[in-house]
Amino acid sequence: MEFKTDIEIAQNTVLNHISDIALKLQIKEDDLELYGKYKAKLPLHLIDEDKILTNNLILVTALTPTPAGEGKTTVSIGLTEGLNKIGKQATVVLREPSLGPVFGIKGGAAGGGYSQVVPMEDINLHFTGDFNAVEKANNLLSALIDNNLQAPDNLNIDPRTIVWKRVIDMNDRSLRNITIGLGGTAHGIPREDGFNITPASEVMAILCMATGFNDLKERLGDIFIGFTYDKKPVFARDLKAENAMAILLKDAIKPNLVQTLEKNPAIIHGGPFANIAQGTNTILATKMGLSLSNYVVTEAGFGADLGAEKFLNIKCAASGLNPKAVVLVATIRALRHHGGAAKDALNEASTDLVKKGFENLEKHIENIRKFNIEPVIAINSFVNDTQEEVEFVIDRCRELGVQAVVSEGWAKGGEGTVDLARAVVKVVEKAGSKFKTLYDWNDPVKEKIETIAKEIYGATTVNYDKKAVLNLRRIDRLGFNDFAVCMAKTQKSFSDNDSLIGRPENFEVTVREIEIAAGAKFIIPILGVMMRMPGLPSHPASENMNIDEQGVISGLS
Repeated sequence: MEFKTDIEIAQNTVLNHISDIALKLQIKEDDLELYGKYKAKLPLHLIDEDKILTNNLILVTALTPTPAGEGKTTVSIGLTEGLNKIGKQATVVLREPSLGPVFGIKGGAAGGGYSQVVPMEDINLHFTGDFNAVEKANNLLSALIDNNLQAPDNLNIDPRTIVWKRVIDMNDRSLRNITIGLGGTAHGIPREDGFNITPASEVMAILCMATGFNDLKERLGDIFIGFTYDKKPVFARDLKAENAMAILLKDAIKPNLVQTLEKNPAIIHGGPFANIAQGTNTILATKMGLSLSNYVVTEAGFGADLGAEKFLNIKCAASGLNPKAVVLVATIRALRHHGGAAKDALNEASTDLVKKGFENLEKHIENIRKFNIEPVIAINSFVNDTQEEVEFVIDRCRELGVQAVVSEGWAKGGEGTVDLARAVVKVVEKAGSKFKTLYDWNDPVKEKIETIAKEIYGATTVNYDKKAVLNLRRIDRLGFNDFAVCMAKTQKSFSDNDSLIGRPENFEVTVREIEIAAGAKFIIPILGVMMRMPGLPSHPASENMNIDEQGVISGLS
């Protein structure tokens, strides 16, 4: 059998005009804002709150991943194909890829094999310009802040207290810490600054939390900037920034419609990372999908201790969304990893290591059940899996009262996920009660942090560095105690220590500092050292990419 790369599979697929895909959702062509033949934006008036309550939302998450990832996006797309194969009307709703990972370690991020969203190159690159709009809105605020510092009628902002940073959608470690305003009085006020990557921008978080355009504007105005010299808080609205920022986001707020390889609808919108932000697509995109389809499959970044926790405690709590089932993606490779396999031996069969590594998956199963939701395990199939290893996982899950199903969406598309689709429908149709959050936003801040750390991570104790203690006082003084908690933590472990794989026990976590995202209405406790501007690896994925004279791209996979 000839091996084809993801991009070769995508390029060999004949796409339908996007108006044909829209018809499957009963969207009139006049309602589409076309971006060429295969992409379109959807107007917000298509969202129907009544239908949202009656249709079925399925979240795809994963066990604690290896650096290569375990294929949540591929499983999400494959499951959508499988649901449509068994006669369910299903749409997949995903995040947009960031250029940083695309050119860095992971390469393309639009699914894989025969479970992809297309046009693959467009989605992975500039798409419809949403990331560019977020970047420009973020940096407009930065420019307004620095302009105000030297304006005659300035707000008296203390430059040492400014917490707002510029962003760029690229991995560039040299921009983490910079000095701006050099060159004399005509060129600004010198101060320390830095860049985050665009998915880490609070503007991205706000776009993903907004429930409409007026809500977007209000949230943009609520962005906390810093303090004046006399200790008064300064917000974006004090600079009259919110309307200009919203103008830059007037199209970006609308979800994007594309298609899967099997011509099923896909909505892609927003793209925050899950280790430093909320890790899910926009509330508007998810509501759009639920307004137009009986089944919506969506994903949340990294492991369930990050993406799923935030999806449920932040996104669903804020929007009233009610997920009916959770699919936990596991790979035999990741189970070997958590069992202690060496980095260069992850593809070597070992049922003993899988048995030991299963404790990581078991903890995630326990966690999902704490939200009053029943999980389904999707064993994302790889060629080096053995029957013995797979059967162990299926049998062990059965002992826990959970169904585990092999997912072959990468190799077979929808045909390879029919069994998974049936298992998910079975759970959805049995789901009788509403999911519950782990905490109430009105709980004390430390109580919310410790609930997540102890219940989800399994920590025994939460420590607070001196800076975090001061940050807690600031949060209280500003009146932000009723915000959600968006933990910033390594994706490689339940703990804040990368090296503690599997299911660590008797460990402590330390909150180093706590940032404020007042527009997104969450606070961000930072556990360990978190990079909001990644660097490129020694040999980035960009080295293997090419474009020929006809504009055909290769290596983007």
